[in-house]
Amino acid sequence: MSETVIRVESIGKRYRVGERERYVALRDVLANAIKFRRGEKRRPKDFVWAIRDVSFEVRRGEVVGLIGRNGAGKTTLLKLLARITRPTEGNAEIHGRVGSLLEVGTGFHPELTGRENIFLSGAILGMSRAEIYRKFDEIVAFAEVERFIDTPLKHYSSGMQMRLAFAVAAHLEPEILLVDEVLAVGDLAFQKKCLGKMQEVSQSGRTIVFVSHQMNQIRRLCERVMWLDAGEIRQSGAVPEVLAAYETALIAGVHENERQGDTPLVRARFLSWEVLEPNRDEPNLYDSFGNLKIQFVLQVNRRIEFGHHGIGLYSQEGQLVWGTATDNISLGEATYAFVYSLPSLPLRPGCYNWRVSLYDSSVLIDAWECLPSLIVSTRPVTHPRDEWAGILNIPCELSVRQLQPQLKDMESSGRVSSLKAGESNEVRVHID
Repeated sequence: MSETVIRVESIGKRYRVGERERYVALRDVLANAIKFRRGEKRRPKDFVWAIRDVSFEVRRGEVVGLIGRNGAGKTTLLKLLARITRPTEGNAEIHGRVGSLLEVGTGFHPELTGRENIFLSGAILGMSRAEIYRKFDEIVAFAEVERFIDTPLKHYSSGMQMRLAFAVAAHLEPEILLVDEVLAVGDLAFQKKCLGKMQEVSQSGRTIVFVSHQMNQIRRLCERVMWLDAGEIRQSGAVPEVLAAYETALIAGVHENERQGDTPLVRARFLSWEVLEPNRDEPNLYDSFGNLKIQFVLQVNRRIEFGHHGIGLYSQEGQLVWGTATDNISLGEATYAFVYSLPSLPLRPGCYNWRVSLYDSSVLIDAWECLPSLIVSTRPVTHPRDEWAGILNIPCELSVRQLQPQLKDMESSGRVSSLKAGESNEVRVHID
């Protein structure tokens, strides 16, 4: 069994709500004492728990994601693990050298050059001088600021400063790395480079606790995820199940009442749904790029003569991604299984919702937004940023080849005879 490197037991952090206390002089102390003797009431202190009663363990080599809405306590928890702040209650045991990427740019000074800031920031983050010297060229190349390395930081653009800050932090070699939403720096090309660096770190056997609002990044990097809600762990476990529950909670708002408890006097009612193939322990999980067979159970209490049945699959944002319908369905009083077979469902990983309906002629009999939601947990092969990933999740192969020059250019250069028909230079890149 792998070794536990982080053990957190009933940890909590409480903050006082209100303005920061001002400077207090002797006259203020005397005035407060007089008010107290007169019986004047002092304003009660107001506190809020950012983290409360949180316990978990992380083993060596694990990559654990932290998710939750803004204000859920994710950053506070990382600061407690990094020893930046003390817990109000509980304790956290950390075994190993800790590096933290909590605030990109820690220790940077605008009057110093990029070179000087690398040594300053690296020292603050825990790197030795020899380690910074050894990694200096690699840091500069990663940040893409070679030309401006001896220019004062105040002349850098904000993007250049962020690239340099992340490059320094990303080249730490701690045994435990705490990362707080730092893959959002820079442009899209640099974000992809940052994600690749994080994947390289995760594959080296180091332990990572990673906070992000980008669910695709969590899916690509993490083996396990913890969902923080109002300072407490709401759910912890495998990435597909926890992310699906989290995304469902964000879009659902309120839960639908159990349909099995509805009155039996309705003409027909959809009761349940499940994934038949591929057959998994979770009946709402689809984790394959292959065939999908789904079943919807309908109970008919009074005969349907001219039935119209429709089905649609919707994304989290409410966008229809697939749908179909069937007319002239005749159903007697019985329970039916409506089974759909699809050759594939190449959707990006995430949470989706089925909607099924049944009409008799033009009269609506039942319409159901199916629960639980469909969990698509295939391996993501699209863009790591959610806003650029689209809906489809289709593996592809990129082919890059140099085209033949135009004939007139070939003639002017005297190279016509040196080219053979169909000749080209080609590079194939497999994207997965």
